[in-house]
Amino acid sequence: MHDEQTQREVALTELCRRLTDALARSRLTKTQLAGQAGLGRTTVHEALQPGARAAPSAETVAALARVLRLPDSELLELRRTAAGDTSRPRTDPGPGRPISQWNPYDLEVHPAGPAPGVRTPGADERILPGYVARDHDRVLADAVCNAAQGHSRMVVLVGTSSTGKTRSCWEAVQPLAGQGWRLWHPFEPTQARAALDGLHRVQPRTVVWLNEAQHYLGDPRSGEEIAATVHGLLTRPERGPVLILGTLWPEYANQYTALPSTSGPDPHSRVRELLARRTITVPDTFNQQALRTAATLAQAGDRLLADTLTRAHTDGRVTQDLAGAPELLRRYEHSTPAAQALLEAAMDARRLGVNLFLPQAFLTDAAIDYVSDQDFDQLTEDWAEAAFADLARPVHGKQALVRRTAPRPQRRPPGSPAPADAPAPGAGPVFRLADYLEEHGRNIRRHLCPPASFWHAAHTHLTHPDDLDNLTRAAEARHRLQWAHHLRHRAADAGSSHALVRVARMREVAGDREGAEGLYRAASDAGDPTAMVQLARMREEAGDLEGAEGLYRAASDVGDPNAFALDALARIRERAGDLEGAERLATQADDTRELGSLAPMRGTAGEREDAERFAQQAADTGDIQALAGIAWIRWKAGDWDGAERFARRAAQAGDPRVLEGLAGLREKAGDQEGAERLAWQAADTHGPDALDHVVYVRGEAGDWEGAERLARQAADAGHTSGLDFLARRRGEAELWEEAERLAHVAADAGDTRTLALLAQMREEAGDREEAQRLYHVAADADATAIAEAAEAGDPHALVMLAEARKATGDWEEAERLARQAADASDTHALVILAEIRKEAGDREEAERLYRAAADTGNTNARVGLAEMREEAGDREGAEGLYRAAAADPDVLDNLARMREESGDRESAERLARAAADAGFTHTLLTLALMREEDGNREEAERPYLIAADYGDYLALDLLGQMREKTGNREEAKRFARQAANTGNTQGWTQQRLNNWWPYGLDPDGTPTPPWQ
Repeated sequence: MHDEQTQREVALTELCRRLTDALARSRLTKTQLAGQAGLGRTTVHEALQPGARAAPSAETVAALARVLRLPDSELLELRRTAAGDTSRPRTDPGPGRPISQWNPYDLEVHPAGPAPGVRTPGADERILPGYVARDHDRVLADAVCNAAQGHSRMVVLVGTSSTGKTRSCWEAVQPLAGQGWRLWHPFEPTQARAALDGLHRVQPRTVVWLNEAQHYLGDPRSGEEIAATVHGLLTRPERGPVLILGTLWPEYANQYTALPSTSGPDPHSRVRELLARRTITVPDTFNQQALRTAATLAQAGDRLLADTLTRAHTDGRVTQDLAGAPELLRRYEHSTPAAQALLEAAMDARRLGVNLFLPQAFLTDAAIDYVSDQDFDQLTEDWAEAAFADLARPVHGKQALVRRTAPRPQRRPPGSPAPADAPAPGAGPVFRLADYLEEHGRNIRRHLCPPASFWHAAHTHLTHPDDLDNLTRAAEARHRLQWAHHLRHRAADAGSSHALVRVARMREVAGDREGAEGLYRAASDAGDPTAMVQLARMREEAGDLEGAEGLYRAASDVGDPNAFALDALARIRERAGDLEGAERLATQADDTRELGSLAPMRGTAGEREDAERFAQQAADTGDIQALAGIAWIRWKAGDWDGAERFARRAAQAGDPRVLEGLAGLREKAGDQEGAERLAWQAADTHGPDALDHVVYVRGEAGDWEGAERLARQAADAGHTSGLDFLARRRGEAELWEEAERLAHVAADAGDTRTLALLAQMREEAGDREEAQRLYHVAADADATAIAEAAEAGDPHALVMLAEARKATGDWEEAERLARQAADASDTHALVILAEIRKEAGDREEAERLYRAAADTGNTNARVGLAEMREEAGDREGAEGLYRAAAADPDVLDNLARMREESGDRESAERLARAAADAGFTHTLLTLALMREEDGNREEAERPYLIAADYGDYLALDLLGQMREKTGNREEAKRFARQAANTGNTQGWTQQRLNNWWPYGLDPDGTPTPPWQ
């Protein structure tokens, strides 16, 4: 008992000493400490009192530890000993440490600059500016609040480099620090390996920090497994609450969430599922509200924000400025030719897929051809050392253009594969390009193919198979076929299973099956499932079904990503008559194609129950064709009821064509009642096509009376296309009276288009007088329908009528109708009113009306407001409104067309650029095509080139086609080369590249001579 009392006293004394020492270091008073910790002064005084009789509470210790930045786990352990609390045994706290012990810079928050006045040697001079919360922070805060309440959450911030993503995450987790939460940043030995090794140990109340989440989710070997493990952590209640925070650049987010092609692999299926509804976009710039908040903090004494706002107050790129981006850019643009060459070689390496750590020897050799002949003659022997030293000098924000890095040692068992981003052993010094310059390089150099020295250096110095694989693809996409060939063999020599498979396919195509099989075997031995499948295919083709089955099973066991192996096994079992085995394998593969093929196979064998079961399983996983197949099998067997039952299931699943087909078959069999019943069922689920089909069949059979009866019934239900068909058929037979009668029936049902179509048919037949009469009848019917709807108070009809009155110059009536529509909350009516006021010279009222409509999101109003700004000489304000209007690209597209047609090409291009700024380059292509159709090919080239600058590589393809049409083959070749340089070749370009330069292009764009 005496020993226990002594142990408690020692623990209490040590607890008090640690707290008192930390208070002295913090230079806080006890009153200040109490305020920051949210405790009473007496509570703090007693906790720090030497010789206290009782231990402070756990809540008090945790709060003091947070403010004094002490390890709360150790202090709480001392407190438990001092209190004699033995009820909670020590357990594994899991990875990570208390949030209060983390430094934001260790979590990759960009430092912004030195702390004013701090000059103590060894002191951390980095500080963070005041934080400006934006829209995405509210979503983050909600997730943190939910986590604190016991619900596991995951949020991934998506934004370009240096936009404040990591800082947002850091600020968001601060409320959890006072609640004893831990934070874990998987990093060592590599991000992906650390995550896989530690995720299973994560304890509740832990923040998992996945900054630059592509290093985890995009890892070629472990990304999908990590995604699955994180998903399990989030969805298993006993593991929570946890909070997963991550960041991604948009290009990675787009890559991971894009749906795969139906015929290609799906390498990110689990990542896509994990990210669904868990991403938030972080804007590149501060909006006006954020800038005002930043200005307030600057006025209150935040020197860093005050300094950056002198540069970023117009473009809003505050976070980039704080992170040192402008200085990085300035240093790049003003570097020596040698330093700039090294930077551009590094930019090209990163954008073409080389990993983060770039060997010095590679960069040095790669840079040679980036230097001009004149500058090359001026290089000294130590040019590379001097250039690397210059690039390593830090800029504002403690960043360097290129910094030497020392990756952590890979503490892995012997023989384990190296991580994808690990430098090769003995590679010498390695360097890392600044993130901002990496992204800048992706933008400014996307049209350029690296020079010969780059490819030679890669072939000579790079040894990691993933790097060589990526560069092989990049060379092939740019039609640098000779370098692609050599890099592929180099990758194969380095152990790339993907390269081995590609080289094996080349051997197989060339007829060297023995050599191909050897390479497939080498890749298969390395565990590549694709190689196993290809080797199994060769065995199957050779008749060795037993050997093929073994390889297919091996591929399935190691994770064949597309279930090709299970498909093939199911096919082999099917052919052998083992339908149960085929079913089992198809179910394992979750492959609807196999289940769908098994269904009709069982159906034709007479095993209807099994067939139906397979068909329903396939339909449940999305294969509607299986249901259709059974429906047709039942029909062929004369089982109309069974056929209809499965046709209805197919229609309910989204494919009404089976019902339509059965309706047609009933009609041809003379069962009109059955045909109509099926047609109506199809119409109820998917529109009037089936009804139209039956109308068509009856009309073609000469039963015009029955066809019209069904068409009228359909029109009563709102489907007038059957009447339209019959009227056209009557018109084609020159039975004009009958045709017009049917057109009037359609017009009475609300569709006046048939009258206009008949007018056009009369005009084409040469009867212009009758055509004009019908045009007037159609217009009157249209106007009558609109007027009746307007009289009934339909806001849309009121707007249409107001537009018509405005077009005829009846401004007073137009304004009356528009105000009536505006009173019914139609925002487009406000636009009409604004246009009327503007025409009347009342610009102040026009702007007010435009703004009222714009505040509701009306794009036309934003465009109108932009035009007024432009007319007033406020070009900057106009551009901002045009960019805002780009949220609805169709409106900008239509407006740009109108400007182009009116001859105002400058305004048309400005609108098209606004759409392109928002990511929609289609309008630029539209303008170019309009000019090309008008015969103005010289003017057409400009919007094509602008679109190409925005990254729309189809523009280069269209330019090449335009030049080829005019007989200018040399110009066509020039654009084909430009397209090849981007690595994004379209159909025409790819075809011409293969035809014109079958041996490829050299890095400088000249044709490669024949090579073996």
